[in-house]
Amino acid sequence: MIGFGRSVYPLWGGKAVVVTAEPQAINAARDLVRAETAAMDAACSRFRPDSELTRVNELAGEPVHVGPLFAEVVSAALRAAAATAGDVDPTCGAGLEAVGYDRDIEVLREEGVRIVVHEYLPAPGWQSVGWNPGTRTLRAPPGCRLDFGAVAKALAADRAAAAVADGIGCGVLVSLGGDIATAGPAPDKGWRIRVTDDHRSGESAPGQTISVHSGALATSSTTARRWQGQSGPLHHVLDPRTGRPADSCWRTVSVTAANCVDANTAATAALVRGKAAEAWLAGLGLPARLVRHDGTVQTVGGWPDEAAETLEG
Repeated sequence: MIGFGRSVYPLWGGKAVVVTAEPQAINAARDLVRAETAAMDAACSRFRPDSELTRVNELAGEPVHVGPLFAEVVSAALRAAAATAGDVDPTCGAGLEAVGYDRDIEVLREEGVRIVVHEYLPAPGWQSVGWNPGTRTLRAPPGCRLDFGAVAKALAADRAAAAVADGIGCGVLVSLGGDIATAGPAPDKGWRIRVTDDHRSGESAPGQTISVHSGALATSSTTARRWQGQSGPLHHVLDPRTGRPADSCWRTVSVTAANCVDANTAATAALVRGKAAEAWLAGLGLPARLVRHDGTVQTVGGWPDEAAETLEG
């Protein structure tokens, strides 16, 4: 983007992109974003032995007092579960490990191993989590392993964008692995965003370029975080009721909303819901772009067509 500040760097098996409306603000903005993501990683990584999430999972069955950021994630995750009738469920951690997602996605890709799934583990269910936000006390059921991956990444994008806009006073777009949040004054023509199956793809990849003036956009896909199992490909979007990777009619769903947590929640739930997602998203009034496995596209809720490009918000 000419006239913008831009920084791109590896993060969480994908890439982080920070764009500022004022070029001179980019270094300070990048530092603020790095601080937010580092704090979220320390709180919610399943792959760090020293993370707060690891401690909570090790103490499943006992009441645990958690820190303010972890508490914010727990509340967001339980709201997401309630809003989607359990399609997005934070108690899927053991199920993800059972299908092979027990290490960082970069390691899983590099190893190139064919995962043998011995059993699929349905989620215990978000209603089984005891949570007191007033005292920040959490009690997961015995044996439960929590996972906040999608919600935590989206919340980090929201928090990072707000930190830049509040701390520096300029317009900013923050993309963390394809979860995009904006804050502050947008450019006159909006933020131009390339919507594809994989956020790591370039401008030439199949997809659509749109412009947004505020809010957030999230894309959930079964194609990016993917690995091989003994009977075929596996991916990270589980149906919590079965513990199996969601057998969706969609390969990718992109949704815009007021914040990235809501956008990510809706996009992930849409993959789990399959065909029923169209009416559900339309009923929520959320603009969305849904891509079938053959590449055909369905849009709902006022998502712009290829000619219009601009999404008002």
